[in-house]
Amino acid sequence: MISSMTGFGRGGAQTPTKRVKVEIKSLNSKQLDLSLRVPSCFREMEVAMRNPIAARLERGKVELTATVESVVAEASSTINIDLLCAYKSQFEDMGRRLGLAEPADWYQLLLRMPDAMKTEVATLAQEEADAFVKACEEAMDALVEFRQREGKKLYAFFVEKIDRIRQLLCEVTQYEGERIPKIRERLEEQLSRLTSIEYDRGRLEQELIFYIEKLDVTEEKVRLAAHLNYFMETLGPADGKAGEGQGKKLGFIAQEIGREINTLGSKSNHAGMQQIVVKMKDELEQIKEQVLNVL
Repeated sequence: MISSMTGFGRGGAQTPTKRVKVEIKSLNSKQLDLSLRVPSCFREMEVAMRNPIAARLERGKVELTATVESVVAEASSTINIDLLCAYKSQFEDMGRRLGLAEPADWYQLLLRMPDAMKTEVATLAQEEADAFVKACEEAMDALVEFRQREGKKLYAFFVEKIDRIRQLLCEVTQYEGERIPKIRERLEEQLSRLTSIEYDRGRLEQELIFYIEKLDVTEEKVRLAAHLNYFMETLGPADGKAGEGQGKKLGFIAQEIGREINTLGSKSNHAGMQQIVVKMKDELEQIKEQVLNVL
């Protein structure tokens, strides 16, 4: 069973003092394009987390966002009293020298000075690191499950479209019996109008046979049917385990299907067959569009 590259997952974990939340969203992309937006306290874990995330998610434009909240009240900043005392002393000395009155609000003035608050640099505890990893794994599990659900929808879509192309391919047969005689009749009718030109009847027959053989679409029909079967084989059974890299492979097979349909159209030389080819192309374009979402 195939999986989609599109998905969303959310995970969370908690320590006695912190609550960690992780969200991962994924869109289609040719390769893995991983972007992590995490709080500064988890920045040191970015490099270590990239490899397991890449191994698990394989492909897609993946964006991971992490947030951390304090469960208990924590004072991460304190007033730098010693520095503020030095500031106040300098202001008082300046006032005496310049004959200025004291400020009406010392608090507002001093707290606006540089480094008035001392911010403690938080260190990442092991339990917080474990919580971050757990939240990431939970979010990835949810994302993979989402991708698998979307993969089932894509699988049903592809089965429907491939079956439709097969039906259209079967409809080509009804025109093959009348197509060649009509082409031959039209050529002979045009030649009959050339009364002033003499030609070798035997040579004409040889050229007609050669021309008609070039219009034969048997090989194209066989190859197209084989490509359709290969596409379904690559999809695998509906209840099978998801493989790796089917998206790229399915894209290549779809290109081969398109080549055979195009050749079939160029050789058709029949309005009914050309209409069938147009319908095939329409079904194939829908397949190509959705193959871009396959992991």
